Amino acid sequence: MALITCQEALDLVATHIATLSPRTDVERVPLEQALGRVLAEPIYADRDQPPFPRSARDGYAVRAADHGVRRLVGSVRAGEIWMGAPLAEGETIEVMTGAPAPDGADAVVMLEHVEATAAEVRISGNHLPRAGDNVVPRGQEARAGDVLLRAGIRLTPAEIALAASVGAAELDVYTQPVAAVLATGDELVAVNRTPAPHQIRDSNSHVLAALVSQHGGVPRLLPPALDTRESLLEHITTARDARLLLLSGGVSAGKYDLVEDVLLSLGAEFYFTGVLIQPGKPVVFGRLPATDTHSEQWIFGLPGNPVSTLVTALLFAMPMLQALGGELSPQPRFVQATLAAAVKVRPGLTRFVAAKLSSSLHAVKVEAVGSHGSGDLAGNARADGYIVVPPDVESLAPGATVTVLLR
Repeated sequence: MALITCQEALDLVATHIATLSPRTDVERVPLEQALGRVLAEPIYADRDQPPFPRSARDGYAVRAADHGVRRLVGSVRAGEIWMGAPLAEGETIEVMTGAPAPDGADAVVMLEHVEATAAEVRISGNHLPRAGDNVVPRGQEARAGDVLLRAGIRLTPAEIALAASVGAAELDVYTQPVAAVLATGDELVAVNRTPAPHQIRDSNSHVLAALVSQHGGVPRLLPPALDTRESLLEHITTARDARLLLLSGGVSAGKYDLVEDVLLSLGAEFYFTGVLIQPGKPVVFGRLPATDTHSEQWIFGLPGNPVSTLVTALLFAMPMLQALGGELSPQPRFVQATLAAAVKVRPGLTRFVAAKLSSSLHAVKVEAVGSHGSGDLAGNARADGYIVVPPDVESLAPGATVTVLLR
C-alpha cells in the first residue's frame, strides 16, 4: 500500500469516523462527576434566561426618555424584586448587578456616571441613557424549551455551569469506550523492573493509557508482547473485545515487525500503512470486522519510538477514540502561533517538531525545544506541542505564523 500524505490520513480517519453507528449505551451520573464525559441527551432551558429583565451593572434604573434630575424612590439588589409601583416619570431606583430591573424602567445608568444624594440622582451630561442600556431583556440568552447543550459534546467546566443553571443535577452520558493498549518488543520490561543493558522500560503503554484517559476512554493495559507471531496472536486475541486496539512497535519493515501479518491472519483490513510524516511514518490504521462473538475493532499500529507513538496517537487514534465515545466530529487540536526562533528541516515529509508554547495577553509564541529525535523522552517532556512544518518547506523564519499540534 502506497504512503499517503498527512492530510489524506486525517481525512481517511474522519471518513471512517463518519460511518460509526450511533451510540446507545448510556449511564446517568451526578453533575459533579460529569466533567469530561460526553453528553448523551440534550439539555433544555427550563425557563427563559434571564427569567426577568436583568441589570448588567450597579447603578440606577431609569426611564431613558426622562430628562433632568431623578428623584430616588428606593433600591433593589440581586435576589430581591421591586415591590413598589412601576417607575414613574422623573423617578429612579438604585439597582445592583443581577437584580431585576423595576417595572417601568428601560435603562440602567452606571454608578460612576451619576452624582447621587439620599434623595436624588443627577446624571452626567456625557452619559445620558438610551433605552436598553445595561439591561439584559428577559429571554435574550435563551427561551424556555431551547436546546442549550446538544448531545455529543464533551462537558467542560463551562457546560457544567450551564447545566447547573437549569437544574440538571444528573446528566445522561455515554459509557466510556475501552481501548486496549499493547506494546510490542523483546527489549521491553515493566516499569518496576531494572532493565538489562540491552533492554528498556515500557513507556509507550503508559503514555497511551494516559492519552486514552485524557480523551475520555478507559485504558486496558496488556503486558508487552514479544516479537513472535505466537505472542502477538495471543495478546491481540486477548484484547479482541475492546472497541479500540492501540499497538506500539512492530509496524516497520524489519524482520521482526510482525504486527500487520498477524492482524491480516485475523481478517484485518487496512486503510493506510504508512504516512508521509516524521516522526511516525510507519503508522497503520485498520479494522477487524465484527464476528458472531465480537463487534468491530478499530486498530492503530503506532511506531515504537516514544515520540512517534505520541504524535501519531494524537493525530489519528485519539479522534477515533473520542468518536467511539460519542463525541461529534472530533479532530486533533491545532493552534496558530508566532515562531520565536528559526526551524530548519529536510523537506519531503510533514514534520512535527517538539516545541514549547509561551503566551501573553496579546500573543502566542512557540519555539522548538531542541529534541534529539523520536526517542528523546526528556526533550519531549519539555514540549507541550509540535510545530507542523509542511513537506515543501525547508526552513521557517522567526516571526512566521505556524501551526502547532497540541497535546
